[in-house]
Amino acid sequence: MPVMRASLEDREVHHWLLTAEAKDITCWRRVVAQSLRGWQAPVTSVELACLGVSELLANVIRHVADRRCRLEVSRTGGSALVSVFDRSRALPDVATPSWSAERGRGLWLLREMAGAEELGFRFAAEPWGKVVWLRCCLASTSEVAAP
Repeated sequence: MPVMRASLEDREVHHWLLTAEAKDITCWRRVVAQSLRGWQAPVTSVELACLGVSELLANVIRHVADRRCRLEVSRTGGSALVSVFDRSRALPDVATPSWSAERGRGLWLLREMAGAEELGFRFAAEPWGKVVWLRCCLASTSEVAAP
């Protein structure tokens, strides 16, 4: 599991190329949590980022034929961006879910928890896919996540 680090002015980036597998989601949650803790993120932001990792990777597993993807965590100023780049050009549908359905509410719940402006998706710059992202605040006046 190689980690790439880059610093672009005040931006620090960690990213991993992986094949999304359900059995590995817990590991990726820990890796992302460790990155955010290293940036002194508050507990609530670490928890939100971990939920985001679970949902974004689960969506690759469920909806993308080629499960190879890139998980990226970047820090710019007072926020962290958790992004998954995948090989599908189909954008997700984030709509109010049917509460009786077994699926279809993950991104909606994430958007409700993070705020409408903090969850997004767009076609990636490359012609091969898209990126889905979640922004978490790093600044807090209360507690910081324990290592």
